[in-house]
Amino acid sequence: METSEQKQNKLLGFLTDILRGVAIGIAFIIPGFSGGSVAAILGIYERLVGAIANIFKRFKESILTLLPVLLGMLVGIAALILPIQWGLKNYPIPTVTLFVGLAIGGLPSVTQKLKGGRPAPVHFAAFFIPLIVAAALCFLPNAKEVNLLEPNFGLCLLLVLMGFLGSAALVIPGISGSMLLLIFGFYNPIVHILTDNLLKGLNVGVSLLVLLCLAIGVAVGFFAISVLMKYLLEKHPRGTYFAIFGFILGSIPAVYASTIRESGTILFSNPWYWVVSAALLLVGFAISFTLSYFSKKK
Repeated sequence: METSEQKQNKLLGFLTDILRGVAIGIAFIIPGFSGGSVAAILGIYERLVGAIANIFKRFKESILTLLPVLLGMLVGIAALILPIQWGLKNYPIPTVTLFVGLAIGGLPSVTQKLKGGRPAPVHFAAFFIPLIVAAALCFLPNAKEVNLLEPNFGLCLLLVLMGFLGSAALVIPGISGSMLLLIFGFYNPIVHILTDNLLKGLNVGVSLLVLLCLAIGVAVGFFAISVLMKYLLEKHPRGTYFAIFGFILGSIPAVYASTIRESGTILFSNPWYWVVSAALLLVGFAISFTLSYFSKKK
């Protein structure tokens, strides 16, 4: 029989995983950020990948692991999509910089996984190739935005594919699902479906169909890529974390390039704009580093 202390620890773990899920959901909203990166920085990446990959073998255990994180993601997306979109529209660089600071402050939890002696040449390749790939994504031209309010069979298949790509990018740290959707012309239409239609009760049937197709792709992508990542983490853990570290570092300049391109921000147009950005970078770094430090100590 569980003691009261064990029950309290379980409840605390459940609530903590909800907060982690909120952070992962926020990362999914911002083009250039990866939910996988946030999961790795928060120290739950391997646990999530294992739960998704083993969902058919250990269904109950996997669901109990994933449930609080998924709840947190839904809360994070629903509660913060409008404020974050407002911040990205009006103050894009400061908004993004706060989350960059949070990401950088949590990097020591990832670099701990790189230790184990002198790196081999394959480790350097595993680091630099993902770094270049992640940084190069922002230079791909964006496709014309699609019209999601007139769905047909072909568009539904495309939505499933976009869901697959988005979830794969969510599982693989450093590759932003929202950035991929932006490149293919689906990001802004999906955001409009959520903010301009569902929240206002407009085109509800079409909006739910769009989200259903995306959800199917996300579910398939989550499972398929998680099985692959679980295999890599078990067979080649150090090399895999070198790749994860490269993806995360490469995504930092990518998110700035993507933000500047989308917002049309002119660099150094207002000195105070950049002073505030620097301050928010330090705030984000301090919060993330402090949480990582005390989590490790505990």
